[in-house]
Amino acid sequence: MLGALGVVFGDIGTSPLYAMQTIFNSDGGQVGTAQDAVYGVVSLVFWAITLIVSVKYVTFILRTDNDGEGGIMALTALIQKLDFRSAKTKLLLVALGILGASLFYGDGMITPAISVLSAVEGLKVSAPGLGDYIVPLTVVIVIGLFAIQKFGTALVGGLFGPVMTVWFLIIAVAGGAEVAAHPSIIKALSPLYGAKFLVNHGVVAFVALASVVLAVTGAEALYADMGHFGRKPIHRAWFFLVFPALTLNYLGQGSLILRRPATISNPFFLLMPGWAQLPMVLLATVATVIASQAVISGAFSVTRQAMQLGFLPHLTIRHTSEHEIGQVYVPAVNWFLCCTVTILVLGFESSAALASAYGVAVTATFMLNTILFLAVARVLKGAAPWKIALGALVFLTIELAFFAANLTKVVHGGWLPLLVAAAVFTVLSTWRRGREIVTPNRTELEGPLRAFVDEVNAMDPPVHRVDGVAVFLNANIETTPLALRANVEHNHTLHKTVVILSMVVAKVPHIPVSERLVFDDLGHHDDGIIHVTARLGFQDEPDVPRIMRQAAAHPDAGELAGIDLDTVSYFLSRIAIVRTDAKGMRAWRKRLFLAVAHNAASPVDYFRLPADRSVIMGAHVPV
Repeated sequence: MLGALGVVFGDIGTSPLYAMQTIFNSDGGQVGTAQDAVYGVVSLVFWAITLIVSVKYVTFILRTDNDGEGGIMALTALIQKLDFRSAKTKLLLVALGILGASLFYGDGMITPAISVLSAVEGLKVSAPGLGDYIVPLTVVIVIGLFAIQKFGTALVGGLFGPVMTVWFLIIAVAGGAEVAAHPSIIKALSPLYGAKFLVNHGVVAFVALASVVLAVTGAEALYADMGHFGRKPIHRAWFFLVFPALTLNYLGQGSLILRRPATISNPFFLLMPGWAQLPMVLLATVATVIASQAVISGAFSVTRQAMQLGFLPHLTIRHTSEHEIGQVYVPAVNWFLCCTVTILVLGFESSAALASAYGVAVTATFMLNTILFLAVARVLKGAAPWKIALGALVFLTIELAFFAANLTKVVHGGWLPLLVAAAVFTVLSTWRRGREIVTPNRTELEGPLRAFVDEVNAMDPPVHRVDGVAVFLNANIETTPLALRANVEHNHTLHKTVVILSMVVAKVPHIPVSERLVFDDLGHHDDGIIHVTARLGFQDEPDVPRIMRQAAAHPDAGELAGIDLDTVSYFLSRIAIVRTDAKGMRAWRKRLFLAVAHNAASPVDYFRLPADRSVIMGAHVPV
């Protein structure tokens, strides 16, 4: 629970910093501060949190996991494993999942910017003379946050849970004190006030929905981080502390605005007594850094899962923990996010302005998650059609209303996450399509593995064998590694022990070590050539030396048992893709595919191979 409080709820837990302020200040303050408006807004915020977070995510979606893992990519992998009546339906659902992952990057850009900026803006309340330093100070904090990513979350991870626990307790006490002094605000929890607000305020209420959704930003993290903590700790932390604390704080802000309408300028910090405002700015800054950290780490995780599922090439990934395999650092993603977040802070200059760009990506992700969840519930869980229809009616109606309201903000910045998502989606889908074209061409060039081994064993005179162990990596378990074929055809030599290693990524997060390896002598048990298939989950680490250690210790290791792994030579086949006029992809997508391929990480780094004992041999493959 403590870990979940620090990582899972950082984003949604800091939403009170800017949600109510944005609702009452957007569009020139058209919502107003009359009692019916304040009650209506508080009611909408409460029921948005209740229905989207408490009911949809915590009660239902958290029960749909992929071997214990959650998140849009895990759900997409689950879709890929299921059998649908129509192949087009499955293809469409996978595309929606990739679109959801693409939108996550847009969210990952805006969350650090709006969260940290809204916290530092507390200086306007506690120290007005420092107002001119808000943007520069925010930029310094943001750059510092991204600069420490290479050291891993362990630097601040120990503070996550305790700090966020203190945060939730303080915002609960601050809101609860105001509610206790003016308990009439509790009536705003009735859904009738929200309904009346929507009916009586028409267009104004509809536009206000675009800001109401800010109260539920970060809800996706509950599902995405399920694999780290499990469903029950997240469930308990939400209902025992987070949900009550958020409810009390939003009620308190509503009561304060009713009593003192001028406090709409910053109701969160003005809810605090004067002596506590500056310390609260410091605590809020730390809390928003934690919230941002969770989103950044999520972007790294989504990137790695996309690579494992074949939607991205191998990028440089650094593991920042010797104990936690999920703690990774992706330099390319980190510095891309750092640049875009800094540009956002400098370009928008306030959390209120940034709020216009925030809701589109969030609400679109909500809808995509709902669609994928309902598809899985129908096919995998066998849910009755009427239950699926009811879920779609309730959740999609709410989320579509939020999405439609946020479309009114597209011209005011909402276009940005949509543009980022479109760009990321294009890259992911292009790489996947390009692989579908290149793979058969490469397979034809490589030729069948068993036939090649038969040829080697039938050679007269036999191929020269040299001492040592050689490991040839090959993606296809049925074909011959190009490096192995070239070694025999051009060098006329083979090592005495040859291991052909193929790694197969399953559409589940993890494969137990005991079920990971399969050995095959390829029909010749005494020729020193053995094929090893390593089955990995999409969150497992493709660490080849580690896999070889597991293989050497396996009961079926045979000739591999007892080998000196410190002298093993590794051979990789790296293809050079050549663009042709062949059909299959448009010319501009082929150029994009080549550009992405050229920026792929070195396979030596990706597979964590020793550089001084690795050899890369190439070949040309058309696309």
